Amino acid sequence: MSKPSSQPVQGKPSSAARVFYFRTTFRNAIYEALKRRGWKETDGDNWDLHWTEREWMSEVFDSIHLSPTQRVNHFRNQRELCRKDLMVKNLKRHKRQLQKEQNPEADAYSFWPLTYVLPGDYALFVEEFKKYPTSFWIMKPVGRAQGKGIFLFKQLKEIAKWKSDSRYNAENKDAETYVVQRYISNPYLVAGRKFDIRLYALVTSYNPLTVWLHRSGFCRFSSTRYSNSATTMQDTTMHLTNVAIQKKSDTYDSETGGKWSLRDLKLYLMSRYGVAVVDRLFNEMEMTIMRCLFSVQNIMMNDKHCFELYGFDVLFDDSFKVYVIEVNASPSMSANTKEDMDLKVGLLSNAFDIVDIEGKMQGNETRVGGFDLIHKGIPIKPNSATSLYTTNLGCDIPDDIVRSSEKTVGSTTNGGTPKEGEEKSKSSRSGSKAGIAGRPAFGAGGRSDSRAGRKTLT
Repeated sequence: MSKPSSQPVQGKPSSAARVFYFRTTFRNAIYEALKRRGWKETDGDNWDLHWTEREWMSEVFDSIHLSPTQRVNHFRNQRELCRKDLMVKNLKRHKRQLQKEQNPEADAYSFWPLTYVLPGDYALFVEEFKKYPTSFWIMKPVGRAQGKGIFLFKQLKEIAKWKSDSRYNAENKDAETYVVQRYISNPYLVAGRKFDIRLYALVTSYNPLTVWLHRSGFCRFSSTRYSNSATTMQDTTMHLTNVAIQKKSDTYDSETGGKWSLRDLKLYLMSRYGVAVVDRLFNEMEMTIMRCLFSVQNIMMNDKHCFELYGFDVLFDDSFKVYVIEVNASPSMSANTKEDMDLKVGLLSNAFDIVDIEGKMQGNETRVGGFDLIHKGIPIKPNSATSLYTTNLGCDIPDDIVRSSEKTVGSTTNGGTPKEGEEKSKSSRSGSKAGIAGRPAFGAGGRSDSRAGRKTLT
C-alpha cells in the first residue's frame, strides 16, 4: 500500500502542513464528521484513516502494508468480543481463570444472561430448560443485527420448526449459529416501557489496555407498554428496542426516535433514588464495560494502526442489576433525529481527536470532549476531592475541549467538577421532575415507573 500523498513534518505532524485523507463507504455521521474536519475523501490507497467494514479486516488487512501514520477502525479479531457466541465464551473463560486464581473479582462476572450456543449446546440447553419451566427464553442469530431473526419462546415445542430446519443440522457446514438465553423478564421500566442503553467506549490499545468512555449515550425505548405475559411473546415492538423494529410500530414517535439521553435518565433516576444509589448503578455500567474488555485483552491482536469504537448495549432490571446484552464493533452511525446526529457527529469528532492522526494531542490528556480516559494500564477514576461521582458516565460534557493531567486546554470551565456535581446533587435532592429537560413523551396517563415500589439498591 502506498503512503499518504503528503509527508508529515518531523516531530508531531502539523494539521496546517498537510492535507488529510479518509476512505469510507459510509454516508452517515461518519462521513459528516470527517468532512467537517476539512479532510478530503479518497478511493485510493493514500488515506490516513480508513473507516471500513468488519469484513475488510479479515479479507484485506493482513495482505497490505500500512505506513506508520495510517489508521483503521477495527482490530483484526474484533469478533472475539462482538459476536454474541464468542463474547459469552470469552466471558466464561475469563471467569474460570479468575476462579482458578481464587480472585474474588470472579464473583462480579455474572452480568450476562444464562446462555447456550446452538446447535452445539442443544442437549445441555434442554437439561437447563427443564429446571426453569416458567421462564421465557430468547433466540438470537450470532451474525445478524437490528433485531433480525430474534424470537421469544416458553415451550420447546415452539422451536420445533427451527429445530427441524436444515440450519439445526450439525453436519451442515453452513448452519447458522444461534445463542439462546434466559430472557430478562423483569427489566426496569420507565412509563411502563422497556428500554436498553447504548454506551460508547473507544479502545486505542489493548497493550496497555487504553479505554476512553463517552459521557453521553442514549436509551432506546419500546413503543408498547411492557408485559411479561406469555400472550405478548410475539410482540417484537414490546420486547425488542432496536430502532429497525420500533419503526414498524404504529405508535413509533419519529420526532424523538423513541430515544432519551443518558443524562436525562441519570437525572430522572437521581430524582427518585438519590445520588449515591444512581452513582453505584452507573459505576456498575462502567465496570461491566471494563470487565468485557478484560475478558479479551490477552487474545486481541493489538496493532498500532488499529482502534475500535464499541457500542455497548446494556440494561438493568428492577433490582438495578446490570446486564450486557451485546457489544457492537460497528455501532450504527445513522441518525433518525437532529439530536441523534449531533450526538454521533460530536462523539466521532472527539474520537478522531483522541486517535490523533493530526498530531495535536500532548499525550497526557484525561478528557477529550465527551470522552474520559478510564483505563490506561490501570483504572483512572474521577478525583474524589472534586467530584461527587465515581464515574462521569451520564454527566454534562464541558465546553472546553481537552483536560490533561496537568491543566485544562480551551475555555476556563471547570471540566465538569465540582460545580457540575453540585448542580446535579441539588437537582436530585429537589425531587422536581420539572427540571428534567427532554423527558420522553409517552402519552397521557403514562406513569414514570410502573415498578416504583420494587426493590432498589441499598
